[in-house]
Amino acid sequence: MTASVDFTQSIVLSHACAAVLIPQGTPITLEAGTSVFVTQALGGAVTVNVNGNLARVAASDIDALGMEPAGLPAQTAGSPSGEVDETLVWDQLRTCYDPEIPINIVELGLIYRCEIVRDEATGNRVEIDMTLTAPGCGMGPTLVDDVAAKVREVPHVNDVKVELTFDPPWNADLMSEAARLQTGMY
Repeated sequence: MTASVDFTQSIVLSHACAAVLIPQGTPITLEAGTSVFVTQALGGAVTVNVNGNLARVAASDIDALGMEPAGLPAQTAGSPSGEVDETLVWDQLRTCYDPEIPINIVELGLIYRCEIVRDEATGNRVEIDMTLTAPGCGMGPTLVDDVAAKVREVPHVNDVKVELTFDPPWNADLMSEAARLQTGMY
């Protein structure tokens, strides 16, 4: 992210951009000239407060805020072997954040399974089972799309399949110790 942006001050959008209302998941357009406050800028996407509502602006649109997307682990790595680096897949997953909680989805315990399936005919597919902190969260499709897009950037990944599941239901015990300490849920 651009270091020169002061998150304690409002930012006036330089042009209209797409956003998603949190937690409803409703797509909206933030008009040029709208004043917003950044509440979270992690993993490429930015959460803003606009007129008392939270909205998520995707990395592809943060230039409207005067920001540039951060580099992701997969953009600086690669394996000449043609195999998928599982560590890199997990590093990419750690760049996906719940738009309301400044903790990545791995530390939140939202990833139940991440498996690399190698097929000579179709290439490498990464299969991910994940959940949400609340089953009715409207941001589910947005998070699933974010996970799939970021894992697709890992070298030698040909396909990504993300399944959203609520069995077993998420609970705070699935969080890492660091995440529980950060949220006070220990």
